[in-house]
Amino acid sequence: MENVDTAHTPEGAQAPVEFFSKSLPGRTSASTIDVDGSNVAYWTYEPVEAKENARTILVIHGFRGDHHGLLRVADQLPDMRLIMPDLPAFGSSEPVVGDEHSVARYGMFIKHFMEALGLGPDTVLLGHSFGSIVASHFAADHPGAINPLILVNPIASPALEGPKGLMTKLAVFYYRAAARLPKAPGLALLRNRVVVRVMSVTMAKTKDKQLRRFIHGQHDAYFSAFANRESLLESFKASVSGTVGDVAERLNLPVLLIAGEKDEIATLPDQYKLMALLPDARLEVIPGVGHLIHYETPAPAAAAIRDFLKDNPA
Repeated sequence: MENVDTAHTPEGAQAPVEFFSKSLPGRTSASTIDVDGSNVAYWTYEPVEAKENARTILVIHGFRGDHHGLLRVADQLPDMRLIMPDLPAFGSSEPVVGDEHSVARYGMFIKHFMEALGLGPDTVLLGHSFGSIVASHFAADHPGAINPLILVNPIASPALEGPKGLMTKLAVFYYRAAARLPKAPGLALLRNRVVVRVMSVTMAKTKDKQLRRFIHGQHDAYFSAFANRESLLESFKASVSGTVGDVAERLNLPVLLIAGEKDEIATLPDQYKLMALLPDARLEVIPGVGHLIHYETPAPAAAAIRDFLKDNPA
């Protein structure tokens, strides 16, 4: 395995202040913890006002993301406590030791991370995109460990099938080619600014020019903060090899699906199919947005989360 690349420092790490509330810095604390021999970075966002009954939400980010991606949603939930780790091999967290970065292994990480922080069964688990696969598989494999489950832009159908199958196959070729090249050109390909920008432009649906610049800046800053090519390829394979639908019938707890009307990765028809498979599910569709609910429409997403948790108290 390649050594962890510490030379790459994301640029543009400071987001424009207008996209966040003034209270967010005061809620924020950064920590690290050893999980199975790997140093894991995580951030805690405490409620603005201390409340005994404040819900704790453990947030699992998507592929090639880190905790920054869900910050705007956390900012919209000032009455709750959110814990947001960088998954192993992403952001500021080290890769797992001696194992593949698979869906099951990330599920093991959630288990041990929760144990290390003393998070009990009243913890709410939220996963975005690839994080929805990891979170749902963990919930299915560990009944009673969390309650309830929230999935944002959930991956409901196999990535290699249907109209998006060709693009996924091209992505598979891209990641495999980058892994086979010598280290320097391989990393350059993965971190190519043009490739990152094309991805960002494709997913962003907002017409707000300032918001689009913000989204592109976030992807420029954090999309390339991964540990090494090997762990990235393993994580990519995991992201296209499983779905929430694989375990839907075993999710015997309340599940909230938050979907984007214009999502081309987790399409709306697939969300309705997924909801039909779940024993106890609610679907919230946000109009005019695609796969970037966490960036473009955090307020409606937070409102849906708050209403859902009111109906499903600890």
